[in-house]
Amino acid sequence: MHQRIEDYAVIGDEQTAALVGRDGSVDWLCLPRFDSAACFSRLLGDEENGHWRIAPKGAHGPCTRRAYRPGTLVLDTEWETDEGAVRVTDLMPQRDTAPDLIRIVEGVRGKVTVRSTLRLRFDYGSIMPWMRKSDGHRVAVAGPDSVWLRTEPAVRTWGKDFGTHSEFTVEEGERVAFVLTWHPSHEPRPRIVDPDEALRASVADWQAWSARCRYDGPHRDTVLRSLITLKALTYAPTGGIVAAATTSLPEQLGGVRNWDYRYCWLRDSTLTLGALLKAGYLEEAEAWRNWLLRAVAGDPADLQIMYGLAGERRLPEFELPWLSGFAGSAPVRIGNGAVDQVQLDVYGEVMDSLWLARHAGLTSRPHIWALQCALMDFLRTAWREPDEGLWEVRGGRRHFVHSKVMVWVAVDRAVRTMEENPELEGDLDGWRAMRDEVHREVCEKGYDPERNTFTQSYGSPELDASLLLIPRVGFLPPDDPRVVGTVDAIRAELDHDGLVLRYSAGKTDVDGLPGDEGAFLVCSFWLADALHLTGRTEEARELFERLVGLTNDVGLLSEEYDPVTGSLLGNFPQAFSHIGLVNTALALFWDDQPD
Repeated sequence: MHQRIEDYAVIGDEQTAALVGRDGSVDWLCLPRFDSAACFSRLLGDEENGHWRIAPKGAHGPCTRRAYRPGTLVLDTEWETDEGAVRVTDLMPQRDTAPDLIRIVEGVRGKVTVRSTLRLRFDYGSIMPWMRKSDGHRVAVAGPDSVWLRTEPAVRTWGKDFGTHSEFTVEEGERVAFVLTWHPSHEPRPRIVDPDEALRASVADWQAWSARCRYDGPHRDTVLRSLITLKALTYAPTGGIVAAATTSLPEQLGGVRNWDYRYCWLRDSTLTLGALLKAGYLEEAEAWRNWLLRAVAGDPADLQIMYGLAGERRLPEFELPWLSGFAGSAPVRIGNGAVDQVQLDVYGEVMDSLWLARHAGLTSRPHIWALQCALMDFLRTAWREPDEGLWEVRGGRRHFVHSKVMVWVAVDRAVRTMEENPELEGDLDGWRAMRDEVHREVCEKGYDPERNTFTQSYGSPELDASLLLIPRVGFLPPDDPRVVGTVDAIRAELDHDGLVLRYSAGKTDVDGLPGDEGAFLVCSFWLADALHLTGRTEEARELFERLVGLTNDVGLLSEEYDPVTGSLLGNFPQAFSHIGLVNTALALFWDDQPD
């Protein structure tokens, strides 16, 4: 049987990430970057598309238990067998130049025979490399890619059925370490890594990082796990944070809503920055802010909704027909065609992020205000146009209310920045007038007085969970009857067994796609935030407790959840979901923390 999304844990080195299943198999790993081609693609196909399983010989099912070491991204997976017990410790240490995947097998009790099966398949499972032996290593080469595998101590290894196999026995206290290292095939052999020293250093580094967390309220371990996950999804060389470590994990099993999320979205910027700043991670917040500044530099008319890890703009979308998809959910897509969409809300997210960064005291740059003024000049006329909206719908442009609200946010933050910093130059009077005009139009055209709710787009009867952000961004105060009415309407009409849908997918033509989807987890966190702001804090806390309970056994969330099957859906682990968890915890419990 295919593993479920919640059966996976993630390890990584802040430049890429691997997904490890409960059965001890690494089923997804892109090298050398998050957005590189995968060398293990069983996640989206089958074993012949690449994987690496280490488990007791004859064990076909899941492990007995697994857990991250506290405050780290180091994963321990244990099996109890009739012969004894064995532990596999998985990690990807901070790299010097080449990425390493380390798997340490340790006898815990008795005497256990362990089997390793490695099938390397480059270019998303389509290329079988040439394997050879060299200086105690197994070396796989195909085109630009080369992978070196060694064990300490050496164990018997052989090739069979286009795979590399090892078998050995460990008793209590005995250890066998596997080290897999990628490097460009034209370069000399990579340096030798000491697996035990790498483990020690990784645990120490992660625990030192975790000790900086300022949150000490309820569910601290879960909040910290979300922060660690955000750190794991950070591309350290640039500070960019990818939306998820995967592509094409489906929003509906067997459906076509399968997208590549291994890129950096501007929509995440303000919420990410706020979570990092309040939790005490100023260095990461500043790195993200600096990535943002580099990515959006240029003509404001060319502002994109997403960028590559280093700010790349071209992310062409194509399909991989040789992969069957997760649980048969095809197509498998690489790249993301939504990069070419127009989404006006990103201007608000950029302006709000820079406003938040200025207030937090992050290092100022002389060109930042000039960039903001250029964005405002563009918005002066562009805000009147329709767009594709926050959710990247593929059913045509509309006047989405959330987009217009975020335009208002952009102008509001520009006005407030000038009011607080009178030495800055800008069209203060013009921006004030524009802010009032946008606000007036949204309240007139985006609000349904008969139902007492804002709607998804002008003149539409549909609702949208993004409207829950209206009080959070300050467009209207939380006690405004229109805000309360909108929260209640969304709660009633977009309910999915107590959770929240983004919109009525499958019931309208707004997104231009067939099929349905699960409850979008960040939207449920937004509902908790909105309930709290509108004075219903106990209900907000009850919803938060339920959402925390949806994390898998190692504290991870994907994009969506299906209450009917009780399964996670969508790309994994999902930054947006973990950002929502952190921000809601901070909103609900920050003031209750011990001094």
